[in-house]
Amino acid sequence: MSPPVCRCSEQVRKLTQQASVMRREIKNLRQQMDGSIRAHRKQMSSLQSMLTDCMKHNDRLQSVSKSSPQSPSGMNQLLEQGRIQTVPIGYISSCFAVKTGTPRQPTVCSSSRASLKINPSVFNNPEHSLVGLEQYSHIWIIFLFHKNGQMSYKAKVKPPRLNGQRVGVYSTRSPHRPNALGLTLAKLERIAGDTLHLSGVDIIAGTPVLDIKPYIPDYDSPKTRTDDTNSEYKQTSLFTDPMDLDEEPDTLEASSEPSSELSVCPATSSDLSCSESSGSSEVTHVLAEVKNYLKQPQLFTENTDEDKNTDAPEGASVGTNPLSSSNLIFGHEDYSTIAAWVRAPPVSNLDVRFTANAEKELKEFVPCDSTDSTRPKFQFLKGPEEAVAAIHGILSADPRSVYRRTRCQDRLFFFTLDTADITCWFGDNFAEVVRVKPVQSSELTNVV
Repeated sequence: MSPPVCRCSEQVRKLTQQASVMRREIKNLRQQMDGSIRAHRKQMSSLQSMLTDCMKHNDRLQSVSKSSPQSPSGMNQLLEQGRIQTVPIGYISSCFAVKTGTPRQPTVCSSSRASLKINPSVFNNPEHSLVGLEQYSHIWIIFLFHKNGQMSYKAKVKPPRLNGQRVGVYSTRSPHRPNALGLTLAKLERIAGDTLHLSGVDIIAGTPVLDIKPYIPDYDSPKTRTDDTNSEYKQTSLFTDPMDLDEEPDTLEASSEPSSELSVCPATSSDLSCSESSGSSEVTHVLAEVKNYLKQPQLFTENTDEDKNTDAPEGASVGTNPLSSSNLIFGHEDYSTIAAWVRAPPVSNLDVRFTANAEKELKEFVPCDSTDSTRPKFQFLKGPEEAVAAIHGILSADPRSVYRRTRCQDRLFFFTLDTADITCWFGDNFAEVVRVKPVQSSELTNVV
């Protein structure tokens, strides 16, 4: 009979292992508690500073209200300090229900549609505030970025089109700003009572609108302003020698008198004279632009690095940082300048494809004015053709964030357009739509 084997050593070893595991867990818990305590203290400190600022602000407001509760001087003092209370004039109803998939600029998706109803609490007769606005084709919309999620902001941001490069927040249109105000240009389709019907929008449903203003090219376009300042060149005769454009302004004004007769076409003149006059204006305008281009000193400056930068991207300055704008300007670029990365970003546009199943599902949708109740119906779009154009515009500009584009392994992407849920996936330089389904009835209220 074999002697009994003692298992005490094995049990001691197991208990020792369990004790070491417990020590590690306790250590981890202590580290987590220390981190939570530090975060809690930091949050309490920020809250205390915010409360202190609010109390100081309330004290200032009370001092102003006590001195003159409703007096114009008290209101003027608040206005001069920039401390005004904004009131939304209305809220957007859009074909975009959420931020995901919403275009970042209005020109990305010109077929998108929305409406804005003026709040009756702002005016007793809201439709009266829109009288005369129907004479304009586009309007500026000043709104609030109400879906930022937080009020934090940074001095430098990473625009998605720069693929992670940092630039100053004021050189971008980032929604995360000290004052979360947005500005966009929309096409005014029509006005019905107190409601504006818009297209080419990049605003989600429920966005508070603070103000609207008509777009006037004569005031808002730098090209128009430059044309007005260079009007003396437009009045030059068709037969003026190009080299005469370098003469003094007094000489130009004297020589422009006989040419001004050519610019007016009387009722008895022939169509040929009218065409010659318009041709004179166009030719002299081009000559004026050539003169401005030739007068740039850097045009004839020798650049030893010129041959080394022949492969620079379009829109980038030769021998300069790719983020800087070009120095030499001509034609339409003579009226204004922009950052080179806007026209030649590191991220290129994508090809957009549809699977056969997605095309079939999209064709099932009927326009917003259809009376067919058996098929899914758009609320804003006028048919599958507009939906295809909108999807092309959204996906070709790659609506993904830099993180999802560069680090996330999941290539599936979901977004909502009007009453359709779109499922797509991204490949190398392309995006493919794989499914188009109607929005569920519980989600449909978010689109309105």
